[in-house]
Amino acid sequence: MSASSSFEQLGREVIQLEAEALQTLATRVDEKFAEACRLVLACQGRVIVTGMGKSGHVGGKIAATLASTGTPSFFVHPGEASHGDLGMIMPVDIVLAISNSGETAEILTILPIIKRMGVKLIALLGNTNSSLARQADAILYAGVEKEACPHNLAPTASTTAALAIGDALAVTLLKSRGFTREDFARAHPAGSLGRRLLLYVSDVMHTGTAIPQVNEEASLREALLEMTGKGLGMTGVVDRQGALTGILTDGDLRRVLARSIDVYNAKIADVMTRNPKTTRADRLAVEIVQLMQSSKINGLFVVDDKNHVLGALNMHDLFRAGII
Repeated sequence: MSASSSFEQLGREVIQLEAEALQTLATRVDEKFAEACRLVLACQGRVIVTGMGKSGHVGGKIAATLASTGTPSFFVHPGEASHGDLGMIMPVDIVLAISNSGETAEILTILPIIKRMGVKLIALLGNTNSSLARQADAILYAGVEKEACPHNLAPTASTTAALAIGDALAVTLLKSRGFTREDFARAHPAGSLGRRLLLYVSDVMHTGTAIPQVNEEASLREALLEMTGKGLGMTGVVDRQGALTGILTDGDLRRVLARSIDVYNAKIADVMTRNPKTTRADRLAVEIVQLMQSSKINGLFVVDDKNHVLGALNMHDLFRAGII
């Protein structure tokens, strides 16, 4: 067997072992898991996650996942907790302590203070006969038969199991709270999902003098100058009351030229597209992408309930805003 084949086989064995550990773990999710969920849902404060070493790294990820999915949470290092960081924990909070052995000294040191405060304790561990398990109000069992490490020492399968239990807890709570895509976006305003779900038409549209528009009496030549000057590839046509009655786009112009119309003498009212697609300022920008794609248009005007023009936007505006 070549060195490359050996590497590949070893890698597959590790992943297979951890996958089997997770399959077994799924069968152990029982009433104890449900009790942990009920405790968190009843909590009036935050979920304080703590763990040492690799469990601490897992804890940081679990705290971040909880916080971003509707359960206020943050990580406290158990060693630092003994030197002042316990002040971050309030009686209304709940502690999620992670320890595969259930005997992590730094966690056991702070347990008496936590219990004296009346803080509920959830233990995520791999040993239900441990000191941590005996102190816990609820247990999340993440035990594995063996680590992926050939010496059965390095935390591998056990940390994967702990991560999976943390995800199971977070997603179960998310669904129980009715946490929506919009709620998720509010916690991720800088991400692509946040941009897609939080930006409204009013956030990306051109307004005021940047809106390309002419009146119904304008000539085609005047309309072309307005299109060129505003650079949106279109111009709106409004009546004397300022209501939108039509639109002229680059595509319309090509069709007009194909008809051999006198550009200098034609009136915009003779060549415009009447009753164009429009939108409202309070619609989500992502909805407008779908509207424009389904209608096979590159731009449209934003109007109020009386069809007065409030703004204009095109596909390039949506690209720049990160909606597409």
